[in-house]
Amino acid sequence: MELCERVSAASYKAIKNLVGTPEAYTTLYMGADGTPTKLIDDVSESAIIQELQNEDRSIRVISEECGERIFGCDPEITLVIDPLDGTHNAATGIPFYSISIAIASPCFSGINFGYVKDFVTGDVYCAERGKGAYLNGHRIHPSDKTDLMDHCISVYGFHPHVTEMTDLCQAVRRIRILGCVSLELCYVACGKLDAFVDVRGSLRLTDVAAGKLILEEAGGIVSDEKGRRLLLLDNVVNCVYMVATNNVSHQKILDIAGR
Repeated sequence: MELCERVSAASYKAIKNLVGTPEAYTTLYMGADGTPTKLIDDVSESAIIQELQNEDRSIRVISEECGERIFGCDPEITLVIDPLDGTHNAATGIPFYSISIAIASPCFSGINFGYVKDFVTGDVYCAERGKGAYLNGHRIHPSDKTDLMDHCISVYGFHPHVTEMTDLCQAVRRIRILGCVSLELCYVACGKLDAFVDVRGSLRLTDVAAGKLILEEAGGIVSDEKGRRLLLLDNVVNCVYMVATNNVSHQKILDIAGR
């Protein structure tokens, strides 16, 4: 937690004066994940890298823009980082963006700790494997809603899944598309949303590693679009589909979205 807080603080300090400015969304280069890196992304990641260079321990880093970096010669941990989730929101001044950090073993045998900080509200969502999920130090759980007509969900990927996504949207009460995956997964974890569905096939490890653990530790469930265990590989290239729910309505949503 202490490491995540220091990294988060370095990132926020670096980007805070860029938020909502025209230059923030300037494209600098193609990131390691194959998507354009904006100025505000690069500034955030650079501040994080500089902070990690001051660490006494050896660390392996997987990040959205630079790909893989190793500090030292014998990494003790792997940090999976999205330096700024919700780049468009931050660049345009929409107040919904975060940093996402997951901590795993050096060989990436599994995520052990997840941390997501809402840069606008200051809220911190975190989870340690086997010890539950927390929001600002208080235990959180997903909603217990079973009726889809009571659900508020986040849905991405109408194309090429127009029929399935239209059917899903018609089956629930409310749709919210907020533009920051890590926070939206945390919103499912604490019951602000009831489910998150993304069938674009564009989600990567850095987008979901922390949020997935937080939701699962809260009591939710995460799978691919077919209901299979979601496999996260330790690179920023492999893309996944995701259905993440409060658990009790998971099969109902799969029956519609996973056809």
